[in-house]
Amino acid sequence: MTSRSGAVRRGPVFVVAVVVLGAFLAGCSLFEDPAPQPTVTGGVPTTPGATPTETPVHELVPDGDAADNLPLFESVVLSVWESDDRARGRAYIDALTEVGFDRDDMQVTQDQTTVGNAAESIQFSVRWGEAECLVGQVGPSTGDPVVAVMDQLAEGRCLVGETRAIDW
Repeated sequence: MTSRSGAVRRGPVFVVAVVVLGAFLAGCSLFEDPAPQPTVTGGVPTTPGATPTETPVHELVPDGDAADNLPLFESVVLSVWESDDRARGRAYIDALTEVGFDRDDMQVTQDQTTVGNAAESIQFSVRWGEAECLVGQVGPSTGDPVVAVMDQLAEGRCLVGETRAIDW
């Protein structure tokens, strides 16, 4: 039904339909028993309602695999990401070296484009053993830092494409 101006009139049927739909959707949540889901903030898993505890101290596990060393790798990446050096690939390499990762096993991409602009994403890695890599990615196009254990590529490389020399 329309008025002379051509606008649709919304009568009592429309209002009742909106109220019924709202009540139905609200009632759906009454039947669920949601368990607290862990969330990740700042790289530290937390559970809603839990009291904060001391941040775990991560150490290099030389005899471990890449997964054993991922917590340390992640904590270093997050600490650099929270600093003023967050857009400098060298800062990640230096910080990883400082905690014991071997610089000779690392790769890093350029942190500037060929025309001198800041890169949208920086990747860096640490080759671990004969088959694995710890890989990190940061930058405006990434959002929060991303870290992962990945399989090595051909010739023991971890990153695809051109990387910069770590000669400092």
